[in-house]
Amino acid sequence: MSVSTIDKKGAKGAKADEEAAAGGGKKKLIIIIAVAVLLVAGGGYFFLGRSSGAPAAAPKDEPGAVVALDAIQINLSGEHYLRISVALQMTKTAEAEVDGSKAQDAVISTFSGKPIAQVDDPTSRAKLKAQLLEKIRELYEKKVMALYFTQFVTQ
Repeated sequence: MSVSTIDKKGAKGAKADEEAAAGGGKKKLIIIIAVAVLLVAGGGYFFLGRSSGAPAAAPKDEPGAVVALDAIQINLSGEHYLRISVALQMTKTAEAEVDGSKAQDAVISTFSGKPIAQVDDPTSRAKLKAQLLEKIRELYEKKVMALYFTQFVTQ
C-alpha cells in the first residue's frame, strides 16, 4: 500500500466519523428533548391531575361535651384493686344525655383481672387505654373522640 492510499482511506474514515458524530449528536438531542417533555408532562399530571382527582378530606368531628362517669373499683389479679374514673370527650353531634353504663362495662372488662404490674406500667397502661377507647368508640357508634382517666389509683 502506498501512502496516498492510506491518506485517502484515512480521509474517508475521518469524514465518516464526523458524519456519524453529527448524526449521533442529533439523536442525543432528540432523546434529551423527549425525556424532558416526558418529565414535564409527568410532573404536570402529578401536581394537577392528582390534586383534582383526590377526594375532598372528610370534615373533622368537632369536640362536644365531656361526660364524666362515676368512679368504680375493679379487682385486679391477686389481691390488688384499681379505682378508676373516666371522662368521655363526645363529638358535637352526640346526644346531650349519654348512658355511661356501656362505657363502665367496657372499663371493667378491659382492666379486670390484669396484673398490677401491667396496669402500673405507663406503656402498658397506654395500650390498655387505646384498647378501651376503641371498644367505647364502637359502643357509642364513633361519637366518642377521646377518653380521659380522671382518677387512677391502684392498691
